[in-house]
Amino acid sequence: MEKMNQAFEKMKMLVGMEVEDEEEQQRESSFAFIDDFNRNCTLSTKQRLYGFAACLVAGITCTLLSMLVFFNPIKFGVTFSFGNLLALGSTGFLIGPKRQVAMMLDPVRIYATALYIASIIVALFCAVYVHNKLLTLLAIILEFGALIWYSLSYIPFARSMVSKIMVACFDTEF
Repeated sequence: MEKMNQAFEKMKMLVGMEVEDEEEQQRESSFAFIDDFNRNCTLSTKQRLYGFAACLVAGITCTLLSMLVFFNPIKFGVTFSFGNLLALGSTGFLIGPKRQVAMMLDPVRIYATALYIASIIVALFCAVYVHNKLLTLLAIILEFGALIWYSLSYIPFARSMVSKIMVACFDTEF
């Protein structure tokens, strides 16, 4: 019976239902501000899908439109970073902001998340404040690499596989 209850609790977690657990309650207390936001702002499933689709389409559109101004790194940096932020925020509509933050702060991807968010901030800083094309271009390259690394953190064993492939490629003698 205990195994059945554990399996039922896991299924609840997979579909996003509330699970009563001591560890979960401690984690919830650390996200008190998001709890208040979730209580005050409830969306229907249809509204969540519309919000997700709108943010994702806007993010992809900004990212694609940034290719039009590729030779102006400052404009490219702003539109590319804004597109990434919109696409990242779109999943907040789908799974909720509390779960989004919890997944981003998961020990498996905490470093990838920190690097990705820091690279977005650096790219925007270089583009908007410094106005240096070379620094902005380097920051965008860093942001793109961090985006790939962050995305791979959601695929089981993808980062370790890519790391092994990269080591194998650079380890061979020419």
